[in-house]
Amino acid sequence: MAVLRINAVGETPHLHGSPASIDTVLDQAAQGSGPVVLMVHGFKYQPYSRKHCPHRHIFSLDPDHMPWKSPSWPRQLGFGLGHADEGLAIAFGWRARGTLQQAQGRAIQAGRAMAKVIAHLQQKNPTRPIHIIGHSLGAEVAFEALHHLPENAVDRILSLTGASYQSRALRALETPAGRSVELFNVTSRENDPYDYLFELLTRAPKRGERAIGQGLAARNALTLQIDCLETLATLARNGSSIAKPQRRICHWSSYTRAGTLGFYKKLMRKPADLPLAVLRQELPEQLDTRWSRIFAPRPQPEPRPLWQQL
Repeated sequence: MAVLRINAVGETPHLHGSPASIDTVLDQAAQGSGPVVLMVHGFKYQPYSRKHCPHRHIFSLDPDHMPWKSPSWPRQLGFGLGHADEGLAIAFGWRARGTLQQAQGRAIQAGRAMAKVIAHLQQKNPTRPIHIIGHSLGAEVAFEALHHLPENAVDRILSLTGASYQSRALRALETPAGRSVELFNVTSRENDPYDYLFELLTRAPKRGERAIGQGLAARNALTLQIDCLETLATLARNGSSIAKPQRRICHWSSYTRAGTLGFYKKLMRKPADLPLAVLRQELPEQLDTRWSRIFAPRPQPEPRPLWQQL
């Protein structure tokens, strides 16, 4: 089983497109080898929707080009290749349409449903590594799950331009499961307008608080700004080449840009090769300021020889 498809219905997990017992399926899935990777989408997706179903799009091994062309998360993360030890990808869907505030509220419910899936798998196979990778509001789902899990339940969380507040993430990292997890907070100044809209349209836990795109200060959290050329050079030296940014504004570049999903694959499949502490020492200490990408001057073309100008 390369990809197991699960949806949150309120706070309860259900199999996608199947009436079978989820407990029975999880019992069978837990016994395999290789990592378990829970993939969780963000805003505007909804299971079973003709135009917005994540299981037909980013979570598919062969995605439909709807609503736009996307890479296959599971395939790029090393699933569906037929290898005996490739592990288990769990495509975790939830109702993320409606207003941003409505979706934010349902992300909390979805996180509790996700925690039930993780707890079941961990109980059946305690030594198997479990990771979560989530985009946008998917970070809220992952952070809520930590509040309902024991220590060492999750190994690594990869938040891709996450839509969540700093205090929300830090509170999750203070839970038993949160203290033992490693959080990679992938950000980009391309996402600044979306962070700003998130702060404008949702209620912050504290007045004036910022989204996690502005960074996180925690022992077990590392912020990676993937439109920073120095960061990209550091990752390339560590064997992970990611294409340079091409846009000033983009909410999806954290997984659509060439090389990003391959880097995340290494983070989850070979964590010993990319220790958080080592990356922290090598990466820039300071993030670029908000809006710096939007208002940066356009790069000037390099001078050409005279004969090419004729």
